[in-house]
Amino acid sequence: MNLIKTFQTRIENEIQSLFSTSEGPQNLYDPAKYVMLMGGKRIRPVLCLTGCALFNPDSVEDAVSPAVGLEIFHNFTLLHDDLMDKSDMRRNNPTVHKKWNDNIAILSGDAMMVMAYREIAKAPVNVLPSVLEIFSQTAIEVCEGQQFDMDFETCDDVSVIEYLEMIRLKTSVLLGGSIKIGAIIGGADNEEAQILYKFGCNAGISFQLQDDWLDIYGDSSEFGKPIGGDIVCNKKTFLLITALNDLPEKSKKELQKWLQRREFDREEKINAVKNFYEEAKVSKKAQQKMNFYYSDSLKRLSELNRPKEILDELAQFAYNLMIRSK
Repeated sequence: MNLIKTFQTRIENEIQSLFSTSEGPQNLYDPAKYVMLMGGKRIRPVLCLTGCALFNPDSVEDAVSPAVGLEIFHNFTLLHDDLMDKSDMRRNNPTVHKKWNDNIAILSGDAMMVMAYREIAKAPVNVLPSVLEIFSQTAIEVCEGQQFDMDFETCDDVSVIEYLEMIRLKTSVLLGGSIKIGAIIGGADNEEAQILYKFGCNAGISFQLQDDWLDIYGDSSEFGKPIGGDIVCNKKTFLLITALNDLPEKSKKELQKWLQRREFDREEKINAVKNFYEEAKVSKKAQQKMNFYYSDSLKRLSELNRPKEILDELAQFAYNLMIRSK
């Protein structure tokens, strides 16, 4: 059985169909089409369909439109996130605000948010209130996470606990919400759906920690954007926070000098900060933290009395998120 690949293909076909044509202002809809057809791992919609299949494989088609809505919402957040971060590249392509302009990126993102709700509202009537409640709560939490992320830019004393809560909100609740919505459509009770939610959230934290790690230690040709962007903009990641906590005082002061510089050579700064990361062994510590959340996600799956082959696929899916190179 390989449900994950089957579901990836099903979602891809649905997205292609939905965004293949559009009527109305091209500068509104073309950027949405550009983003949605750019590719991606389709993690959230796949989790939604798999969560549904765990409880009722015959209901999977009922979950397709909500699953696509979750993917549209995710890409909407990327579009606005790239604008706020002033990022030039996404998945080896120019970001929307670079290809068009800032105003178009804002409005197209707004339209994508409405499209997301439209697709999610196609959930079966008997579970629609629950599905909309889960999605609305998830969406507002993603916004909260993004705000915390921006607040951290001007905060000098972000703790690891605060950082982990930020990525839980910004990234992992959408994975948890996606699989929970699928489970609800499939007929899961509240307790079972909540177990899957915790699985998705823990897998999501592991996923984001890997994203942080890849920004420093990945291959830019695979990762889809230049390596070291987080270092260049002093982004508060697990790696930077851990280095500031664990370095000896002299090295910590030298690292802080780099963080305070307004003019610098990009590559020189990246190499210098990476040296401090090596001194503090942050790569190993990040990987240990990833493994902790991945292991916890597996514990959640073990609490469910559901088809073993699907649970095994979910476990492998979570593992692949943690070890990915892009």
